[in-house]
Amino acid sequence: MPLSRKPSTAVAAAATLALALALTGCSAERISPESVRDAADEKAGGAFGSVDCRDAKCIALTFDAGPGPYTAELLDILAAEEVPATLFLLGKKHIDTYPELVVRAAEEGHELANHTWTHPRLTEVDRDEVRDQLLRTNEAIEELTGQTPTLMRPPQGRTDDTVAEVCEELGLAQILWSVTAKDYQTTDSDLITERVLDQADRDGIILLHDIYEGTVPAVPGIIDALKADGYTFVTVSQLMAPGVPEPGKVYR
Repeated sequence: MPLSRKPSTAVAAAATLALALALTGCSAERISPESVRDAADEKAGGAFGSVDCRDAKCIALTFDAGPGPYTAELLDILAAEEVPATLFLLGKKHIDTYPELVVRAAEEGHELANHTWTHPRLTEVDRDEVRDQLLRTNEAIEELTGQTPTLMRPPQGRTDDTVAEVCEELGLAQILWSVTAKDYQTTDSDLITERVLDQADRDGIILLHDIYEGTVPAVPGIIDALKADGYTFVTVSQLMAPGVPEPGKVYR
């Protein structure tokens, strides 16, 4: 059965996000996954995985600020559902506290990305601090997994031209989102599920956090409902294949 959609809720969410983006101070265009695919040719190098999102109805499930106490349960759910996710990892008290979960996530095929070392607003620190926050996290992930992230998400979605320039230097594309459950505001898993399903659309990037009590219990219902509505889950990079997100650019 198709999902019941609440257009007014989705429109309001989009308007809120647009206002937030307008306040970031970054002059970069926000690029959609569809436009990345449309601009790419077959030799662009983006990896499809098991699905081509030019044909399939794709959506990306992303989690910020882990790993944490609930991440093992999340990985169990994703494994059981055979759903890949993109994990934007924090460094201090996260990567360095749960290194085994970083390794497990990589081994199970999830995309590992950068969410800084200590979660500062990158628009409020100097260039050297932006670089240190991102470089330290990249190095920690690479040391554990052998993989160097190519994606980052600025805390609170706050970016500007300086952040973009540093990201370009470090080979990191900036990934925002099109769906937010604001799960930092509530422990109500049913409400989190409802908020995601109200906003979900083709080529969507869902923002959740695996560090909050109510979020991980909401994940099975979100996955089941979206699968029933014909969605295929992919990583952020797979969503853009055969295109490849460019370092420094902002995508949502």
